Amino acid sequence: MSPKTLISWNVNGLRAVLKKGFSDFLAEAAPDVICLQETKISNDLCDQFEFEAYPYTYWNCADKKGYSSTAIISKIEPLSVTYGLGIEAHDNEGRVITAEFEDYYLTTVYTPNAQNHDENRRPRRLDYRTKKWDVAFLQFVKELEASKPVIFCGDLNVAHKEIDLANPKTNRKNAGFTDEERAGFDAILDAGFVDSFRQLHPDEPQRYSWWSYRAAARQRNIGWRIDYFCASESLSSQIEAADILHEVLGSDHCPVTLTLQ
Repeated sequence: MSPKTLISWNVNGLRAVLKKGFSDFLAEAAPDVICLQETKISNDLCDQFEFEAYPYTYWNCADKKGYSSTAIISKIEPLSVTYGLGIEAHDNEGRVITAEFEDYYLTTVYTPNAQNHDENRRPRRLDYRTKKWDVAFLQFVKELEASKPVIFCGDLNVAHKEIDLANPKTNRKNAGFTDEERAGFDAILDAGFVDSFRQLHPDEPQRYSWWSYRAAARQRNIGWRIDYFCASESLSSQIEAADILHEVLGSDHCPVTLTLQ
């Protein structure tokens, strides 16, 4: 049995979002699986969390406490679960979990942020992000795809097209909208994955999943679409719905959803 209703959410701290209605949201939305990014949970805390109706919970925690980290919370038991990319240089920040189900692999990913500019007006972690991480992650999901289709979701830390952020012109060289990061997303599509939201909503503007906490950005909808569900092309005909739940509060990101037939 494979999940049909999926949610992904960068919660920007699981303990914080639990104080802001996360459990009520989960009970009402009731997806088969919810994938979380930036849980900021360390291994010694994982046993404290239980979610009613979700007996299968998997954590990948960063070596650094209170940083990064991901989780998969599921009603359905996976056939197998793996953690990371299998590359030591990339696997100390808890950024990837993959659950194998009957019909596909489901990977949650918290892509590294290219970060603020250095003295050369260039995002500090851009080379690592685009020349190393993006290449390794795409190779990882393509290797999975050799045995069955793949769905990967999470905070990919890139707005792909100008339609995907409110102020494209003033952000052209900023982290999340550099040419290099956008080319990395092009490579995902060229490799045979579909952006599920854009498949169903190709020209819909002002649909964002992240807003700065500054300058009332969320109230003004000055945002970015940087959270995605991407799927193997072989699954594209099964994509029934893909949405962005902008009304759900609790984090600087909102949940995104995917429904399969």
